[in-house]
Amino acid sequence: QVQLVESGGGLVQAGDSLRLSCAASGRTFRSATMGWFRQGPGKEREFVAAIGRVAGTISYADFVLGRFTIFRDNAKNMVYLQMDELKPEDTAVYYCAAAYGVFSVRPAAYEYWGQGTQVTVSS
Repeated sequence: QVQLVESGGGLVQAGDSLRLSCAASGRTFRSATMGWFRQGPGKEREFVAAIGRVAGTISYADFVLGRFTIFRDNAKNMVYLQMDELKPEDTAVYYCAAAYGVFSVRPAAYEYWGQGTQVTVSS
């Protein structure tokens, strides 16, 4: 089992930055692919970014390229999502997720999920 706890969400204005954090416990963290997903009001859950267990394996959704950065600290069992130049359309609940044995952008590939943290961007 893996427990994931997100933090760092909040209410910000367009153009501001936020850093989301995800603390993992349980199964070996360094073996996991870690992903960030989001679900906006009335929308399906969508992929944001993922970082594999192998250094340099990273993927981003097109709509966050150049604005968001995913990184991990295996010594602290943490994964982060640095979000810059936030836009109102980034408003969503952001989820941290863990997958083992695969690097994927599909939500279905992730076995473990956090409870989510709300990010609201005002215009």
